[in-house]
Amino acid sequence: MSMIHNLRAAVRPARPSRLSLRKDGGVYDATRPAEAATAVVDCAVYRDGARVAFERNLTPHEAIRQVRRDGGFVWIGLHEPSEAEFAGIAAEFGLHPLAVEDAVHAHQRPKLERYDDTLFTVFKTIHYVEHDELTATSEVVESGEVMCFTGRDFFITVRHGGQGSLRALRHRLQDDPELLAKGPSAVLHAIADHVVDGYVAVADAVQDDIDEVETEVFSPGRKGTPRGTDAGRIYQLKREVMEFKRAVLPLVRPMQLLSERPMRLIDPDIQKYFRDVADHLARVQEQVVGFDELLNSILQANLAQASVAQNEDMRKITSWAAIIAVPTMVCGVYGMNFDYMPETHWKYGYPVVLGVTVALCLGIHRTLKRNGWL
Repeated sequence: MSMIHNLRAAVRPARPSRLSLRKDGGVYDATRPAEAATAVVDCAVYRDGARVAFERNLTPHEAIRQVRRDGGFVWIGLHEPSEAEFAGIAAEFGLHPLAVEDAVHAHQRPKLERYDDTLFTVFKTIHYVEHDELTATSEVVESGEVMCFTGRDFFITVRHGGQGSLRALRHRLQDDPELLAKGPSAVLHAIADHVVDGYVAVADAVQDDIDEVETEVFSPGRKGTPRGTDAGRIYQLKREVMEFKRAVLPLVRPMQLLSERPMRLIDPDIQKYFRDVADHLARVQEQVVGFDELLNSILQANLAQASVAQNEDMRKITSWAAIIAVPTMVCGVYGMNFDYMPETHWKYGYPVVLGVTVALCLGIHRTLKRNGWL
């Protein structure tokens, strides 16, 4: 378990790589003009759990030649490569065209596929976007993608999106030679564990946002009734949870396969640790499904409160209309221009009619208020 505990520490954001592969096979410094750099972030050879030091940075072609001559494996990291940038690497390592197409164009659902002697794995990374106040337009989660090619003597990562840097993870693995000596499958496990740990952290943060919305919906407002909240906020949070859900749920089956089905490219000792990742993912899956159902209930409750509030307003309007109808009717009757009408020439006719009108209005008001309409 010591190998896994070393991967549990928080990963700090990494700075962009300073070295990139040149078109002629050399290495560019990232401080040079952007048009000179390509998508290769890092290319390293690992032997017996340690990174092999060379006098200069190797190209992928040189790295795999070193590995196939002296043993070990090569780990190449790329960030948003174009078809032209990835074509040479794909040809060098014999990657399947369908997997290459998925890796270049991204926007794939999490999955695990086998092409000959290569495992192709897609992970969606999720990052929680900090915000002072949840609004109807707040971005709660931000997603990215990490595609992994696992071979007998190579491991290639293709990352899309501004989040999910693997630099700190690479450094942590290099500090644990015992784990890294297990080969490419150890790197695959470390990335899976890193991604799922990110899910756990995001799930806890989203839970706080849902609790905040739930409190506002059911907190007492005027006269002790729930005051409700803006339905747009709830709907926006539900959309963000759906994006989170699309990253978590499709990954459950690949993690089960990696933890249960024997595979030639997965070290048996490493396969045991995939069970731990699968357990954490199952926990997050339950949370995310619960979030979706809870937000549905909160949204329905909020809409029901809005309907109740509208009904209450309509009852008040109707009550006042009924009260006003009495003087309107009386005034309408005595506003008719007939010469012979009762009490029109009576000395006390005006105050009596006025008093009766006020008494009727007060009686109606009292009755409606006693019945809860006012």
